Amino acid sequence: MKIARLGEQGREIPVVIVADSNGTEHSYDARPVTAEIDGAFLADDGLAALRAALDAGTLPVLDNAAELRIGSPIARPNNVICIGMNYAAHAAESGALPPTIPVVFLKPNNTVAGPFDASPIPPLAQKYDWEVELGVVIGREVSYLSTVEEAAAAVAGYVVANDLSEREYQIPGAAGQWTKGKSLPKSTPLGPWFVPASEIDSTKLQLKSWVNGEIRQDSNTADLIFDVPTVIHHLSQYMVLEPGDVILTGTPEGVALSGRFPYIQDGDVVEVEIAGLGRQRQEFFRAGTTKEP
Repeated sequence: MKIARLGEQGREIPVVIVADSNGTEHSYDARPVTAEIDGAFLADDGLAALRAALDAGTLPVLDNAAELRIGSPIARPNNVICIGMNYAAHAAESGALPPTIPVVFLKPNNTVAGPFDASPIPPLAQKYDWEVELGVVIGREVSYLSTVEEAAAAVAGYVVANDLSEREYQIPGAAGQWTKGKSLPKSTPLGPWFVPASEIDSTKLQLKSWVNGEIRQDSNTADLIFDVPTVIHHLSQYMVLEPGDVILTGTPEGVALSGRFPYIQDGDVVEVEIAGLGRQRQEFFRAGTTKEP
């Protein structure tokens, strides 16, 4: 079962995509069950309700699904929580040692975008970078978890993310701050769909990215320094995780920060993919010009 949101921005329709016995996928309108795919839906055991409706045959086919824009499969989350340098090879290409505890930062929730939306390069950005990441969707409120087993049970599902980053804002100089480099408009494309945790093994998923058709990243979630339950358990000691929150688990090696590839330029096309979770594609353009203050 794949869960998507289709339609123009702000008016997306919740959809369930399932394959029939011949392997042909069909898109079903989920509005008889829920008006939105969000934290309230997940907290109210919405995934089980969708499965029950599918089994009962009460969801109508959405005939024009293929013609609709694909939005983020999760409506704007309350929190987008990110783990930095969670692959040893990426830490090395960033000039850092692998962390011994998770590196945590936040992205504003208004950075979330659809997986195929055109993506703006900020007017003054010179080092805009891609990062394919496994996104974890939280299904219930958790805080101060005692075990990683409890943490694993908090996962509703998984989604592809591209954690777009402006390195000049993020890293160098007296004012270099991760928040500045990670907060830019439409810098967190999610999707194309969300897959329930019960239907995918997050421990061995292949992650890839391409720029203009050339491979950049090719790794596996088996290489994560801190796996998903460990990350959730750790975060729960410092913050309340709420249903619908999205955790980005870090990116593998192969980004422009490594010095091996040019940064994103006007007109470039970036694609990111995780096995079983789908593939994104963003065309980049330079946002309206402005002057330095």
